[in-house]
Amino acid sequence: MLKIHGIPRSRAFRCIWAAEEAGLPYEVVPLGFAPGFKLERPLAINPNNKIPALEDGSLVLFESLAINMHIARKAGAPLMPSGDDASRVDQWTLWAATEAEPHVMRWSYNAYLKPEAERVPAEAAAGKEALDARLAVLEAELATRPYLLGDAFTVADLNLASVLYGSWLNGYDYTRFPKVKAWLDACLTRPKALAARKQREG
Repeated sequence: MLKIHGIPRSRAFRCIWAAEEAGLPYEVVPLGFAPGFKLERPLAINPNNKIPALEDGSLVLFESLAINMHIARKAGAPLMPSGDDASRVDQWTLWAATEAEPHVMRWSYNAYLKPEAERVPAEAAAGKEALDARLAVLEAELATRPYLLGDAFTVADLNLASVLYGSWLNGYDYTRFPKVKAWLDACLTRPKALAARKQREG
């Protein structure tokens, strides 16, 4: 039994979705936030004192995308392909973390996450400008195939779509990126994605 520490309205959502896609039994151990995005209590198993964290038997992991890679490896194909495609999963997962997430979070904090009085429109605009440059790269990639690696959904799609999920749900303008929007729609309306979203949005 996987134990996912966190709450669905956090990056733990990504891990819940991965567990759903993998078909592995899991339990969410609730741990949420106090005001100011601080945890309501310490999480001893994560030295960074952040959520999510995963317990899988004696293995303890932190970092949501690393947790997802572990879950996908346990499930195997098609969620985690083999050979060169496994390397492409690594590529897109790292791209999600380094190229997309910093900018989507800059936009998100200043578009909807922070209290309205604390939002800085110029910061939201800067985040959007930087993210749009990355989305242009993604748009070009998706012009040749429906998913990141080809015709099949993999954990690469899950990881990147989960990073972009908050923007997709909260009014980010994807008009310039119709391929990205169609890909996000396909990823985030999968039955297992909907099961995870029900926990987060319900």
